[in-house]
Amino acid sequence: MNHLDLLKNSFIFLSILPFFPFLLVYFIHYWWKHNKKTSLKLAMDVTTLFLIISVSALFNLTFDSRFGFYLILLLLLIAIGLIGSAQNRLKGRIDVQKMAKLIWRMSFIIMSFSYLLFTVIGFLKYIFITMS
Repeated sequence: MNHLDLLKNSFIFLSILPFFPFLLVYFIHYWWKHNKKTSLKLAMDVTTLFLIISVSALFNLTFDSRFGFYLILLLLLIAIGLIGSAQNRLKGRIDVQKMAKLIWRMSFIIMSFSYLLFTVIGFLKYIFITMS
């Protein structure tokens, strides 16, 4: 097994179980810096990428689709437009860094909920298919 396969397999594992990178990053960063708030934010930021991949795969499996990733990407672009427009109206300028952080952290919350929802739906779908 070469290094690329190890990296690919690790990424797949962390995408299937996105709570694992969250806990890993949180505890390692907290052990290193002893700051709960920054550890939580960093863990959320890292885990969001894995959640996006997981939720898009779960969406595709649940709805027998290939549109999951593109739907998430479309929703992120719509959020960028709405938040950028609101910033421009309120402050007269767009703070890209602040907007990116807000969207990324909102994505963590929405993707976490979606991950749980699609996991439950997937289990129920599997149970009903195997029972019939």
